[in-house]
Amino acid sequence: MNDEVIRITGNVAYILYRNEETGYSVFRFRRTDENERIITVTGIFPVLEKDRQYEILGEYVEHPTYGMQFRMHSYGVPLPTESEGIIRFLSGPQFPGIGRKTAMKIVETLGEDCLDLIRNDPSCLRRVPLSAEKAAMIHEQLMSEDEGMEQLIRFLNIHGIGMRNLVRLNRTYGTQALVKLKENPYRVIEECDGFGFETADKIAMNLGFPHDDERRLYALLVSLTMDLCMQNGDSFLYYDELEEAFCRKCEGLSFDYETLYQTAIRRRSLIEEEDRVYPVTQYDAEAGIASFLRTFPYLLSDPVDETQLEPAILQLQEETGIRYDEDQTEAIRTFFAHPLTIITGGPGTGKTTVVRALTSLYRKLYPGSEVVCTAPTGRAAKRLSELTDQSAMTIHSLLKWDLESNTFGRNEDEPVYADLLIIDEFSMVDAWLFYHLLDACRNVRRICIIGDEDQLPSVSPGCILRDLIDSGMFPLIRLSHIYRQKHESDVIALAHDIRQGTVDFEAYTHDVAFFECPSQDIRYHVASIVRNAMEKGYLLNDIQVLSPMYRGNAGIDLLNNYLQEVFNPEEEGRRQMRFGYTVFREGDKILQLKNQPEDDVFNGDIGILTEIETAQENENGKVTLYVDFDGIIASYTAETISNITLAYCISVHKSQGSEYPIVIMPLTHQHTIMLQKKLIYTGVTRARRSLILLGSKEAFLNGIAHEDRHRRRTTLSQRLCSDTGYVILSEEPQDFA
Repeated sequence: MNDEVIRITGNVAYILYRNEETGYSVFRFRRTDENERIITVTGIFPVLEKDRQYEILGEYVEHPTYGMQFRMHSYGVPLPTESEGIIRFLSGPQFPGIGRKTAMKIVETLGEDCLDLIRNDPSCLRRVPLSAEKAAMIHEQLMSEDEGMEQLIRFLNIHGIGMRNLVRLNRTYGTQALVKLKENPYRVIEECDGFGFETADKIAMNLGFPHDDERRLYALLVSLTMDLCMQNGDSFLYYDELEEAFCRKCEGLSFDYETLYQTAIRRRSLIEEEDRVYPVTQYDAEAGIASFLRTFPYLLSDPVDETQLEPAILQLQEETGIRYDEDQTEAIRTFFAHPLTIITGGPGTGKTTVVRALTSLYRKLYPGSEVVCTAPTGRAAKRLSELTDQSAMTIHSLLKWDLESNTFGRNEDEPVYADLLIIDEFSMVDAWLFYHLLDACRNVRRICIIGDEDQLPSVSPGCILRDLIDSGMFPLIRLSHIYRQKHESDVIALAHDIRQGTVDFEAYTHDVAFFECPSQDIRYHVASIVRNAMEKGYLLNDIQVLSPMYRGNAGIDLLNNYLQEVFNPEEEGRRQMRFGYTVFREGDKILQLKNQPEDDVFNGDIGILTEIETAQENENGKVTLYVDFDGIIASYTAETISNITLAYCISVHKSQGSEYPIVIMPLTHQHTIMLQKKLIYTGVTRARRSLILLGSKEAFLNGIAHEDRHRRRTTLSQRLCSDTGYVILSEEPQDFA
């Protein structure tokens, strides 16, 4: 138990359990911070209102079954005030070195008109216990701030809106930002990237907008459509289910659904096709992909003569000492005969061998040609670079993605110049990203798509690899022959047995093990396995723990905290800082959660926290963390620390596109809601040498018996086969839930 009393603010996301007689409640709580993280809070609350902000004092504790929770000691209901906004303003990033306590002291001493007082007479700060340097800095910053910008900052702070949205608002609206926000906060959802319905609604509610305001209901309808598609990875919803979901969400309010819906269709915020309703981004992605691929390539390659290709293949086999089997040879021939080729296969089936052969032969047969290799994640791009012997980059880097505006510098007007584009780990690519990639590829003459169709699909909507295969429009090579590694890899055998649904752990005698144990004991066994591997010479970064869920006593949060205390405990001289219920400590294993292209660091990268610099030591007056990602040093302050987390244990989704010498994966009945064949298969195939599974074999076997619980609804394959791009589905709407 942690004796430190912590203060958190935010609002109730949803209630998990409540006893009306005693008031004891367990609920999910959305914190008011940079990343609005949702945590579990427990305690006695006489009344719980979802739209009200609470300030809760308590401590983080570890529940034996449900993992990390925040136990409430006391709570209050803070009212938004001008003073609170000024305190948030003065303790914000534009005033380095000024924390919340100092800001409160300034307001308490000088009053709510303190900003005007400081601007007109900086000597008034002498009444506050501040150094001369900090007093001068505050005055200088206030004088340099544009009045409209200052008012916008103050407004955002008063309403608890993160400062990360300031730049986006200023970029979109300039000096009119505050006027437009007050006029209609909901406009920012469609006009300003980075704003969702909840943020806009928070502003509107504080400004006194009624719950049944038409602008609110319209924004809710559009956002709900996208949210439901994101939730299940779908491209569309059926009209009836959208209406039902909206009416359920707005129970008790007065509204005209059909008018709201037709307005969204007229404004092209939603797209209607028969009884299907698409968010405009998903419709445009599918239509754009289909339009591009139906006419690809726009520039033709000179054909390769069979009399040139066959001798080149034979010569390459002699040079490498590798004999290509029938499927691999067919993949090479198909690649050179068609502008777009799909190569799929599980681990150990020779995809790497084929890709090496393709790039080597292409450079030989097309001397001077430009080959571009790309993948969805940094780690996958690095692996692709190693096997093709040339540079590779993430898709976001290739397209020159801008984080703040969420736009791409490469497009139809600023295209990618390449003769051959190779895209690896394609199962991870979502519809929107692939649409933008193709939009920049009109000068590309040949595309080769490589992926494993049995892995998890993209996190965002779409199931592109499946849809391209299902369309039957493109040549497909399925590599199926298993090439056992020298040490007879049981990992590869298990992966293929999972695909077949016939797993017998008695048959794996080399580098796969399953230890059955109760879920409450999993942390101890995991720590023991990690310690044993390190004693054999493995480094901490060689060993990756994967878990299907964040919560629970075999979940990511609890395992991260426990493994941190075992392998990087608190000790004198080792600096640390707390962010929410995560303690970051020098020496920690760190996972990057978001793309950070300006630092050449990307979602899924893993590094080591090498140094924590205090505000006094840092030239910008901010606590700064430095993380080493294989020689690339990235820095993090309070504004960007939500981009990282501990990486002793990560999710299976975050591991996709990476491989680790040793993978440890707990599987319990607590994970049942997440356990399905593709998730388990994806986790297993992350192991390069050894795989240790632990928990419940029954949970494992039940999981691999379940195919996708929800087959993603998309219409890309039908769109590809249609001359017009318009889809007519002859079958009845399917309920895939």
